[in-house]
Amino acid sequence: MPAASPDALAANTRAVLRVRDVGHRYDGVAALAGITLEVRSGEVLAIVGENGAGKSTLLKILSGVLEHSEGELETADASGAWSACRMQSVRDAARAGIALVHQELNLSENLDVAGCIFLGREPSRFGMLQLAAMHREAKHWLACVGLAIDPSTLCESLSIAQRQLIEIAKALSTEARVLILDEPTSSLSAHETARLLALLRTLRANGVAILFVSHHLDEVLALADRVVVLRDGKQTGELLRSACDRAKLEQLMVGREIVAAPPRPQRTDAAVRLRVRDLVSAHAKRQPVSLEVRAGEIVGLAGLVGAGRTEVLEAIAGITESRGYAMLDGKLLRGGAAHRVRSGVALVPEDRARNGLFLENSLAMNLSLAWIDQHRAAGLVRTSGECALVDRMISRMQVRPAAPHRRVRTLSGGNQQKSVIGRFLAISPKLLLLDEPTRGVDVGARAEIHAQIRQLADTGSAVLFASSELEEVLLLADRILVMHEGRIVGEFAARAATEIAIMQLATGGGCEAASMERASL
Repeated sequence: MPAASPDALAANTRAVLRVRDVGHRYDGVAALAGITLEVRSGEVLAIVGENGAGKSTLLKILSGVLEHSEGELETADASGAWSACRMQSVRDAARAGIALVHQELNLSENLDVAGCIFLGREPSRFGMLQLAAMHREAKHWLACVGLAIDPSTLCESLSIAQRQLIEIAKALSTEARVLILDEPTSSLSAHETARLLALLRTLRANGVAILFVSHHLDEVLALADRVVVLRDGKQTGELLRSACDRAKLEQLMVGREIVAAPPRPQRTDAAVRLRVRDLVSAHAKRQPVSLEVRAGEIVGLAGLVGAGRTEVLEAIAGITESRGYAMLDGKLLRGGAAHRVRSGVALVPEDRARNGLFLENSLAMNLSLAWIDQHRAAGLVRTSGECALVDRMISRMQVRPAAPHRRVRTLSGGNQQKSVIGRFLAISPKLLLLDEPTRGVDVGARAEIHAQIRQLADTGSAVLFASSELEEVLLLADRILVMHEGRIVGEFAARAATEIAIMQLATGGGCEAASMERASL
């Protein structure tokens, strides 16, 4: 679709928020400096950049989560009159008509879905909560994001994809003039993503101003009217959609060309390291799963959200109870997750903030945790060895900023992901399991993470990963297993696979023929 000219945009949209030379410092270090932009009604403004470029910091300033250290913000009222404002809280932003959907989800798990959507804004009469009205309204906003669940469902029982959609429904329910979305599709399937992008187009047509942050540049190119690029906390460009292409955005984001890795040699004659037979998670009614991963092989699990990929990884890692068995180097895997880590099995979970990180602790602690468990003697840890390990992993994973004592909560999403992966790469596991290994990670960091995974596999470790991004599966895997409704329905050598063939199996098409083909391999 051709982009509108600047004159056409000015005629059809109206600025509602202005950012002038805004900056922010953490402990005296500039995380953001000199940001100047306009947010317009009826327009999608995309903010792109590497992890750590300052995108999340900017969004937090605009939504009242952080106070800016430098510059000023201005908002326009319904009559078009401008006034300076200082967002000191989320409530200040809400009063200005601004709502943010965070990248890291923050629902109250003890509440039901309706309670989460209207938390702090519950309808009441004479001091009594109007549950029927709240559930009726919640159902409306859930339908807007395509989520068919009962509003009385407890949030603790929901998948990460469902939580993401509820966060978006919550923001929509405020009827904000400016809707800020930080990586809204990072946990969604292709179908859910398409539905969300269609919803955003409808909101744009209805005059809502949308700030959209995504590492999926195809989404940016398909949706955005303008794109602002950040690098190292500064603006490096602002482009109309007509002037955008993937190569130009990547160059502005990372300052270098992203070079694709060469194909890896096939490992058909290597010894089998992981053997899984008739595995069924006790927490889900699934079909038995059987698979193998050879030494030095990277195997990808493809499929839609809910296909059962996470259950397979968690059962192998000992997170959940299961029937059937898994063997590593010919030995039966027993016990829970901690015991299996000591046996050489490591799992990088899908939800890093909830299950993978100690957010209030330091980067050093998060990176060295698994290493400490293997290198302590009589309960004591050699501090010099731990410090050397942390410095080595920060350099290897290119975590930025390279500050071992900084709390992990203050790092960008991509650097948090590098921290989780680095923790397990530090112990060179025999089997590395990864659930959505680059969720919420930019193109540059994704290439770095993929390089580290390949490097581990080159040493003989087996790698099994699940990803909802077909592009990632095709880029990283040597062999691809496709799952549908809890069972493996097809298998491809990566060089012979296509997105169309994978999606056909993932959605249930051609499963019988694929299963017969797999049985003959």
